[in-house]
Amino acid sequence: MVGTHAIKNGNLINTENAVVNIGRRDVQFSFSVYESLRIVEGRAVFFEDHMKRLESSAKGIKMKNSFCADEIDKWIKLLIKADDIDRATIRIYLVGGVDLFITASPILAYPDSYYENGVITYTYKGERLFPQFKTSNLLMSYIALEDSKAKGGFESILENRDGCLLEGTRSNFYALKGDELYTANDELVLSGVTRTRVLKIAKDKGYKIVFEAPKLLDIKKGLYDEAFISSTSMATMPIKSIDEYVFNSNFKQTMDLHILIRKLESKD
Repeated sequence: MVGTHAIKNGNLINTENAVVNIGRRDVQFSFSVYESLRIVEGRAVFFEDHMKRLESSAKGIKMKNSFCADEIDKWIKLLIKADDIDRATIRIYLVGGVDLFITASPILAYPDSYYENGVITYTYKGERLFPQFKTSNLLMSYIALEDSKAKGGFESILENRDGCLLEGTRSNFYALKGDELYTANDELVLSGVTRTRVLKIAKDKGYKIVFEAPKLLDIKKGLYDEAFISSTSMATMPIKSIDEYVFNSNFKQTMDLHILIRKLESKD
Protein backbone atom coordinates (compact mmCIF):
# COMPACT_ATOMS: atom_id res chain seq x y z
CA MET A 1 0.00 0.00 0.00
CA VAL A 2 0.95 3.68 -0.28
CA GLY A 3 0.99 5.27 3.17
CA THR A 4 -0.97 4.00 6.14
CA HIS A 5 -4.47 5.33 5.53
CA ALA A 6 -7.65 4.52 3.64
CA ILE A 7 -11.09 6.11 3.39
CA LYS A 8 -14.37 4.53 4.47
CA ASN A 9 -17.52 6.54 3.77
CA GLY A 10 -15.57 9.80 3.99
CA ASN A 11 -13.69 8.94 7.18
CA LEU A 12 -9.90 8.66 7.24
CA ILE A 13 -9.00 5.30 8.81
CA ASN A 14 -5.96 3.06 9.16
CA THR A 15 -5.55 0.74 6.19
CA GLU A 16 -5.90 -2.40 8.33
CA ASN A 17 -9.40 -1.25 9.29
CA ALA A 18 -10.59 -1.03 5.68
CA VAL A 19 -12.52 -4.31 5.94
CA VAL A 20 -16.01 -5.62 5.26
CA ASN A 21 -18.17 -8.04 7.23
CA ILE A 22 -18.01 -11.46 5.55
CA GLY A 23 -21.45 -12.26 6.97
CA ARG A 24 -23.12 -9.62 4.80
CA ARG A 25 -25.17 -10.98 1.91
CA ASP A 26 -23.93 -8.31 -0.51
CA VAL A 27 -20.34 -9.25 0.32
CA GLN A 28 -20.98 -12.98 -0.08
CA PHE A 29 -22.58 -12.40 -3.49
CA SER A 30 -19.94 -9.88 -4.68
CA PHE A 31 -22.62 -7.22 -5.08
CA SER A 32 -20.04 -4.50 -5.59
CA VAL A 33 -18.45 -2.30 -8.24
CA TYR A 34 -15.11 -0.57 -8.37
CA GLU A 35 -12.84 1.81 -10.24
CA SER A 36 -9.05 2.07 -10.44
CA LEU A 37 -7.48 5.37 -11.41
CA ARG A 38 -4.02 6.87 -11.47
CA ILE A 39 -2.67 9.60 -9.23
CA VAL A 40 0.04 11.50 -11.10
CA GLU A 41 1.79 14.49 -9.48
CA GLY A 42 -0.76 14.42 -6.68
CA ARG A 43 -3.89 14.61 -8.83
CA ALA A 44 -6.44 12.08 -10.06
CA VAL A 45 -6.24 11.46 -13.82
CA PHE A 46 -9.51 11.39 -15.81
CA PHE A 47 -11.48 11.56 -12.54
CA GLU A 48 -14.81 12.61 -14.10
CA ASP A 49 -14.76 9.71 -16.55
CA HIS A 50 -14.07 7.20 -13.81
CA MET A 51 -16.94 8.59 -11.74
CA LYS A 52 -19.33 8.33 -14.68
CA ARG A 53 -18.39 4.70 -15.15
CA LEU A 54 -18.71 3.95 -11.43
CA GLU A 55 -22.24 5.35 -11.51
CA SER A 56 -23.03 3.48 -14.73
CA SER A 57 -21.77 0.20 -13.24
CA ALA A 58 -23.85 0.68 -10.11
CA LYS A 59 -27.00 1.45 -12.09
CA GLY A 60 -26.31 -1.43 -14.45
CA ILE A 61 -26.57 -3.99 -11.65
CA LYS A 62 -29.41 -2.07 -9.95
CA MET A 63 -27.27 -0.90 -7.05
CA LYS A 64 -28.26 2.33 -5.32
CA ASN A 65 -25.19 4.55 -5.00
CA SER A 66 -25.29 6.63 -1.83
CA PHE A 67 -22.27 8.74 -2.78
CA CYS A 68 -21.73 11.57 -5.25
CA ALA A 69 -18.67 12.42 -7.34
CA ASP A 70 -17.97 15.63 -5.41
CA GLU A 71 -17.77 13.70 -2.14
CA ILE A 72 -15.47 11.08 -3.64
CA ASP A 73 -13.25 13.78 -5.12
CA LYS A 74 -12.95 15.43 -1.69
CA TRP A 75 -12.14 12.10 -0.03
CA ILE A 76 -9.46 11.21 -2.57
CA LYS A 77 -7.82 14.58 -1.91
CA LEU A 78 -8.05 13.90 1.83
CA LEU A 79 -6.20 10.59 1.36
CA ILE A 80 -3.60 12.21 -0.91
CA LYS A 81 -2.92 14.89 1.71
CA ALA A 82 -2.87 12.47 4.66
CA ASP A 83 -0.23 10.22 3.10
CA ASP A 84 1.52 12.85 0.94
CA ILE A 85 0.81 10.83 -2.21
CA ASP A 86 2.46 11.92 -5.45
CA ARG A 87 1.98 8.81 -7.61
CA ALA A 88 -0.31 5.88 -6.88
CA THR A 89 -3.12 3.71 -8.09
CA ILE A 90 -6.36 4.59 -6.30
CA ARG A 91 -9.06 1.94 -5.96
CA ILE A 92 -12.65 2.97 -5.24
CA TYR A 93 -14.70 0.02 -4.02
CA LEU A 94 -18.47 0.38 -3.57
CA VAL A 95 -20.11 -2.47 -1.65
CA GLY A 96 -23.87 -2.87 -1.70
CA GLY A 97 -24.21 0.81 -2.49
CA VAL A 98 -23.79 1.69 1.18
CA ASP A 99 -20.06 1.36 1.92
CA LEU A 100 -17.40 3.08 -0.14
CA PHE A 101 -13.70 2.40 0.40
CA ILE A 102 -10.79 4.28 -1.15
CA THR A 103 -7.32 2.76 -0.94
CA ALA A 104 -3.97 3.60 -2.53
CA SER A 105 -1.31 1.23 -3.80
CA PRO A 106 1.94 1.68 -5.74
CA ILE A 107 1.28 2.85 -9.28
CA LEU A 108 1.50 0.02 -11.78
CA ALA A 109 4.45 0.32 -14.12
CA TYR A 110 5.79 -2.14 -16.67
CA PRO A 111 9.29 -2.78 -18.02
CA ASP A 112 10.29 -0.95 -21.20
CA SER A 113 10.83 -4.36 -22.79
CA TYR A 114 7.06 -4.98 -22.73
CA TYR A 115 6.57 -2.00 -25.03
CA GLU A 116 9.66 -2.63 -27.14
CA ASN A 117 9.11 -6.35 -27.72
CA GLY A 118 5.38 -6.79 -27.07
CA VAL A 119 3.80 -9.15 -24.54
CA ILE A 120 2.81 -12.79 -24.79
CA THR A 121 -0.90 -13.58 -24.51
CA TYR A 122 -3.04 -16.69 -24.55
CA THR A 123 -6.72 -17.10 -25.27
CA TYR A 124 -9.33 -18.37 -22.83
CA LYS A 125 -12.85 -19.42 -23.79
CA GLY A 126 -15.28 -17.39 -21.73
CA GLU A 127 -17.42 -14.26 -21.55
CA ARG A 128 -17.78 -11.97 -18.55
CA LEU A 129 -21.11 -11.57 -16.77
CA PHE A 130 -22.49 -8.05 -17.35
CA PRO A 131 -19.48 -7.12 -19.53
CA GLN A 132 -20.41 -3.42 -19.74
CA PHE A 133 -20.06 -2.93 -15.99
CA LYS A 134 -16.99 -2.96 -13.75
CA THR A 135 -18.14 -5.35 -11.06
CA SER A 136 -16.05 -7.31 -8.57
CA ASN A 137 -17.30 -10.61 -10.02
CA LEU A 138 -13.81 -11.49 -11.26
CA LEU A 139 -13.54 -15.26 -10.78
CA MET A 140 -13.37 -16.11 -14.48
CA SER A 141 -10.91 -13.31 -15.15
CA TYR A 142 -8.73 -14.54 -12.30
CA ILE A 143 -8.70 -18.12 -13.58
CA ALA A 144 -8.06 -17.01 -17.17
CA LEU A 145 -5.15 -14.79 -16.16
CA GLU A 146 -3.61 -17.49 -13.97
CA ASP A 147 -3.92 -19.91 -16.88
CA SER A 148 -1.99 -17.51 -19.10
CA LYS A 149 0.67 -16.84 -16.45
CA ALA A 150 1.22 -20.59 -16.02
CA LYS A 151 2.19 -20.71 -19.72
CA GLY A 152 4.48 -17.70 -19.43
CA GLY A 153 1.93 -15.16 -20.66
CA PHE A 154 1.24 -11.62 -19.52
CA GLU A 155 -2.49 -11.44 -20.30
CA SER A 156 -5.35 -13.70 -21.31
CA ILE A 157 -7.68 -12.69 -24.15
CA LEU A 158 -11.28 -13.85 -23.75
CA GLU A 159 -12.69 -15.75 -26.73
CA ASN A 160 -16.48 -16.04 -27.04
CA ARG A 161 -18.52 -18.96 -28.36
CA ASP A 162 -18.21 -17.61 -31.91
CA GLY A 163 -14.43 -17.56 -31.85
CA CYS A 164 -14.24 -13.77 -31.48
CA LEU A 165 -11.63 -12.12 -29.25
CA LEU A 166 -13.48 -9.66 -27.02
CA GLU A 167 -11.18 -8.28 -24.32
CA GLY A 168 -8.44 -9.12 -21.88
CA THR A 169 -9.02 -10.02 -18.24
CA ARG A 170 -7.84 -6.53 -17.23
CA SER A 171 -7.65 -4.74 -20.56
CA ASN A 172 -9.41 -3.91 -23.81
CA PHE A 173 -8.30 -5.62 -27.02
CA TYR A 174 -7.72 -4.30 -30.55
CA ALA A 175 -6.27 -5.45 -33.86
CA LEU A 176 -4.92 -3.31 -36.71
CA LYS A 177 -5.17 -3.99 -40.43
CA GLY A 178 -3.71 -1.18 -42.49
CA ASP A 179 -5.63 1.98 -41.55
CA GLU A 180 -8.46 0.00 -39.90
CA LEU A 181 -8.72 -0.59 -36.16
CA TYR A 182 -10.89 -3.53 -35.08
CA THR A 183 -12.43 -3.93 -31.62
CA ALA A 184 -15.57 -5.46 -30.12
CA ASN A 185 -18.86 -3.56 -29.92
CA ASP A 186 -19.30 -1.55 -26.72
CA GLU A 187 -22.15 -3.74 -25.46
CA LEU A 188 -19.87 -6.80 -25.44
CA VAL A 189 -17.03 -5.38 -23.36
CA LEU A 190 -16.20 -2.93 -20.61
CA SER A 191 -15.95 0.50 -22.19
CA GLY A 192 -12.72 1.49 -20.55
CA VAL A 193 -11.74 5.07 -19.80
CA THR A 194 -8.56 4.49 -21.79
CA ARG A 195 -10.46 2.66 -24.56
CA THR A 196 -12.56 5.77 -25.19
CA ARG A 197 -9.42 7.81 -25.71
CA VAL A 198 -7.73 5.17 -27.84
CA LEU A 199 -10.67 5.20 -30.24
CA LYS A 200 -10.82 8.99 -30.37
CA ILE A 201 -7.10 9.37 -30.98
CA ALA A 202 -7.11 6.62 -33.61
CA LYS A 203 -10.02 8.28 -35.41
CA ASP A 204 -8.27 11.66 -35.28
CA LYS A 205 -5.17 10.05 -36.80
CA GLY A 206 -7.24 8.78 -39.73
CA TYR A 207 -7.97 5.21 -38.72
CA LYS A 208 -11.32 3.71 -39.64
CA ILE A 209 -12.84 2.28 -36.45
CA VAL A 210 -14.51 -1.08 -37.10
CA PHE A 211 -16.63 -2.30 -34.19
CA GLU A 212 -16.14 -5.96 -34.97
CA ALA A 213 -14.32 -8.33 -32.63
CA PRO A 214 -11.40 -9.99 -34.48
CA LYS A 215 -11.75 -13.74 -34.89
CA LEU A 216 -8.99 -15.92 -33.48
CA LEU A 217 -8.91 -17.89 -36.74
CA ASP A 218 -8.26 -14.70 -38.72
CA ILE A 219 -5.49 -13.69 -36.30
CA LYS A 220 -3.80 -17.04 -36.88
CA LYS A 221 -4.18 -16.63 -40.65
CA GLY A 222 -2.10 -13.46 -40.40
CA LEU A 223 -4.88 -11.12 -41.52
CA TYR A 224 -3.90 -8.40 -39.00
CA ASP A 225 -0.72 -6.32 -38.84
CA GLU A 226 -0.66 -5.65 -35.11
CA ALA A 227 -2.70 -6.29 -31.99
CA PHE A 228 -2.61 -4.49 -28.67
CA ILE A 229 -4.34 -4.12 -25.32
CA SER A 230 -5.14 -1.02 -23.29
CA SER A 231 -5.93 -0.09 -19.71
CA THR A 232 -5.47 2.73 -17.23
CA SER A 233 -2.10 1.38 -16.12
CA MET A 234 -0.81 0.21 -19.52
CA ALA A 235 -2.06 2.96 -21.85
CA THR A 236 -1.61 0.89 -25.02
CA MET A 237 0.65 -2.16 -24.91
CA PRO A 238 1.67 -4.15 -28.01
CA ILE A 239 1.03 -7.88 -28.27
CA LYS A 240 3.91 -10.04 -29.46
CA SER A 241 1.93 -13.25 -29.70
CA ILE A 242 -1.52 -14.77 -29.25
CA ASP A 243 -1.30 -18.48 -28.48
CA GLU A 244 1.21 -19.85 -31.00
CA TYR A 245 0.80 -17.00 -33.49
CA VAL A 246 3.61 -14.40 -33.47
CA PHE A 247 3.10 -10.96 -35.03
CA ASN A 248 5.79 -9.77 -37.43
CA SER A 249 5.69 -6.12 -36.41
CA ASN A 250 7.78 -3.33 -34.91
CA PHE A 251 4.64 -2.09 -33.06
CA LYS A 252 5.01 1.45 -34.39
CA GLN A 253 1.28 2.07 -34.70
CA THR A 254 0.60 0.87 -31.17
CA MET A 255 3.42 2.91 -29.67
CA ASP A 256 2.31 6.07 -31.48
CA LEU A 257 -1.07 5.68 -29.75
CA HIS A 258 0.66 4.95 -26.43
CA ILE A 259 2.63 8.19 -26.51
CA LEU A 260 -0.49 10.24 -27.29
CA ILE A 261 -2.44 8.61 -24.43
CA ARG A 262 0.28 9.48 -21.91
CA LYS A 263 0.39 13.05 -23.19
CA LEU A 264 -3.36 13.34 -22.59
CA GLU A 265 -2.84 12.31 -18.95
CA SER A 266 -0.44 15.19 -18.38
CA LYS A 267 -2.97 17.67 -19.81
CA ASP A 268 -6.00 16.40 -17.88
